[in-house]
Amino acid sequence: MIYWDIFLAFFIPGILGYGGGPASIPLVEYEVVARYQWMTVEEFSEVLALGNALPGPIATKMAGYIGYEVGGVFGAFVGVFATVAPSLILMIALLGLLYKFKNSPKVKRMTALVRPTIAILLGTLTYRFLESSYVGAGIWHTLFLLVVGFFLLEKWKVHPAFVIVGGLSYGAIFLS
Repeated sequence: MIYWDIFLAFFIPGILGYGGGPASIPLVEYEVVARYQWMTVEEFSEVLALGNALPGPIATKMAGYIGYEVGGVFGAFVGVFATVAPSLILMIALLGLLYKFKNSPKVKRMTALVRPTIAILLGTLTYRFLESSYVGAGIWHTLFLLVVGFFLLEKWKVHPAFVIVGGLSYGAIFLS
């Protein structure tokens, strides 16, 4: 029964606060503090502060932590799944709809208009990552990782997961 409560405590805010952003925090707080009384307001504020200190969507981090506190490892899994399930269901439904009308001229135009926007967003993200790397690691480490990463990905066709693990390992060894 506790797992069903965990699921509902995070699924409902996941529906109403689509995307797991800051809009869902008051909804999660109501479920966790007022409805199920798993935490006090002070404890919830500490979880919120901890979640804000870590990268990624706040709702999934809070769901994982609170789910773990209430129901152990499986509770954490249920909480995170309940948080992402509304977005996942909506994405699958929209993908099915998009696939159904993929040959429509309107859908093709919409897709053509979205591609440059995505390219600009990815370019901006790349620039911010490079800027952060330059400030944090220095120009030589940044250039080394860029060049090695480029050759591994483009010339030698190494799987991106291995390149990421290699970059993380390099940072752990040489930048600690």
